[in-house]
Amino acid sequence: QVQLVESGGGLVQAGASLRLSCAASGQTVSSVAMGWFRQAPGKEREFVAVLGGNDEGTIYADSVKGRFTISRDNAKNTVYLQMNSLKPEDTDVYYCAARRTSVKGITRGAYGYWGKGTLVSVSS
Repeated sequence: QVQLVESGGGLVQAGASLRLSCAASGQTVSSVAMGWFRQAPGKEREFVAVLGGNDEGTIYADSVKGRFTISRDNAKNTVYLQMNSLKPEDTDVYYCAARRTSVKGITRGAYGYWGKGTLVSVSS
């Protein structure tokens, strides 16, 4: 059974950085597309970033391009989201997700496995 566990969220001031981690079990993160999404209360879960399996590249949402970086440590079977220059509008619950294929996806429905989320709060 695939399990994804996020960590690294917290409360920071605008302009600060955070690194989120997503530890996977039951699935080798190097071979499948791994994504990050975020969701605010009452809003749709939105795509943030995806890392394709087998080093098939990355895609970022326009709102985070140039500030966030997705990466993976195959030895630790963990995916990261480095978030720099955080803004108050980045405040959300962040979710890690895994596909069953190496092909990158940017829609919620493309992902079959989800973590429970970690809260990021950015104060102004």
